[in-house]
Amino acid sequence: MRNHGGAGAGSTLSEAEIVDAALRVVREDGVEKLSMRRLSRELGVSPMAPYYYVADKRELLDLVASAALAGVRKPSRESGPWQERLRDLIDQIDDKLRTHPGLGDILLEQMLGKQLDLIDAVMEILFDAGFSDRNVLAAYATIHTYLFGRSRVNPRDRSAPADVLLPEAVARATKYMSDLRGKYSYDFGMEVLVAGLEAQLALQARPGLARN
Repeated sequence: MRNHGGAGAGSTLSEAEIVDAALRVVREDGVEKLSMRRLSRELGVSPMAPYYYVADKRELLDLVASAALAGVRKPSRESGPWQERLRDLIDQIDDKLRTHPGLGDILLEQMLGKQLDLIDAVMEILFDAGFSDRNVLAAYATIHTYLFGRSRVNPRDRSAPADVLLPEAVARATKYMSDLRGKYSYDFGMEVLVAGLEAQLALQARPGLARN
């Protein structure tokens, strides 16, 4: 973050205030509506005030992502097999997403931003598991999409329009829509993801069937 002591109104802002305000904008209006001008309105300061701290939207997104993900710990190789280490790391990131609503949308745009240490940690676990270079990238992209993108298929307004008659199968399943934002659905998805990665790793080892 830039530090411009005595920079007028901007000097009264804290990093936490900027991060919280940016996340509120993303939560209410979507990441595409986050701008320096929109941020200044959310903060109740002059349009130029945020520029004392961040140069542009890209730097703002980096700041928000870095601050919100602070404290995520990289599991050591000695802490368990790759499946356990991967789950530990992803669980920590998911906890940050739950703490900071709206963060997932920011991180979808920041795949190769300043969060390279976390990307590296995930990819290192996948390399340790034995995935090929190409499959490490495909596996990471799958994990990234699940972690940060699933909120886009899990809207907060989960009710069907009153005049819509749901097919029987849909009606039976959607009784549990409230689970989609809870631990049950997250654990289910993670178990499917890890099992799928294990299956792909076995497939990679079979001559003539590998995707590499």
